[in-house]
Amino acid sequence: MKKLLAAGLVLTMGLSLTACMGGASSSGSAGTSSSGSGADASASTSAGADGVYHIGICQQMQHPSLDEATQGFKDALTELLGEENVEFDEQNAGGEQANCTSIVSKFVTDNVDLIMANATTAVQCAKEATTTIPVVGTSVTDYVSTGIVDSNDAPGSNVTGYSDLSDVSNHVALLQELLPEAQSVAIIRSSGEENSRIQSETAAAAFEAAGITTEEFTANDSNDISSVVTEACTQADAIYIPTDNLLAGNMELVKNVALNQKVPVISSFTAEENDGALLSISISYYTMGYRAGEMAYDILVDGADPASMPIGVMSVEDMDITINQSVADELGITVPESMQQYVK
Repeated sequence: MKKLLAAGLVLTMGLSLTACMGGASSSGSAGTSSSGSGADASASTSAGADGVYHIGICQQMQHPSLDEATQGFKDALTELLGEENVEFDEQNAGGEQANCTSIVSKFVTDNVDLIMANATTAVQCAKEATTTIPVVGTSVTDYVSTGIVDSNDAPGSNVTGYSDLSDVSNHVALLQELLPEAQSVAIIRSSGEENSRIQSETAAAAFEAAGITTEEFTANDSNDISSVVTEACTQADAIYIPTDNLLAGNMELVKNVALNQKVPVISSFTAEENDGALLSISISYYTMGYRAGEMAYDILVDGADPASMPIGVMSVEDMDITINQSVADELGITVPESMQQYVK
């Protein structure tokens, strides 16, 4: 039996990416905006003197999933407020924390009505920058462990948002159905992403509970990925990758090694990001962003207080499952009849 990588995605309702899954498509999920409870005058805001809501958007980095979340957020507010009543200042930090800090600091100076922070570092920087301007986050796996909120049920400050948490038990079940003989799994993640570490630990526990051994492998940067994947292939029957920005941006490197070694890859990214992955399990980041936009509407228009607005999570119905037939053929894997609906 091969030794596996430990790691794992965080257990929680929600579906996964990468995310973005649920199709990471630009077809938003419609949802009626629910009026927030526990409104506080200090958390309420109104349109500026020009009658327009000014929204600052700080996206941590360029990435298909994050792009979808930002678009969903903008579409929701545009639809709910009217295109003429909302103005977005959309900024991308290029993956640099210092840039996130500069961007949100300018938003505070500009006294925007609300900040949308897309991904963990962006949300953390926004939280540090202001205690008065409402902040709505997206694409964060665990708001509590990263110190962003006091609890998922009662955030306790001016920050709330939507999570991209995924129920890893669903991932384990799908892997076992597709690869019934797999006894070990290598979990690969970035050494520098806290969300990925949390997910890795949860995933490892879920795999172990299902009788599958795991071993964790970490990469510091893109230069490490090929060697890390090579080592993982010698230790496991399959590779599992949680939502992780470094890995999502370098799936070509993963594919080149894993396919050559005939080791199947299961990831939490969208099928579009998963060049070379056998199985992709993700959430719709567009839908997540749209729902975050609905939360922003509740804050801006209904005076909802972020401190008492629970962190939102995605439902199982938001999962997007894709099996890459060409990869299955290259690996000599026969997709069971029960999973044919996922083949693309």
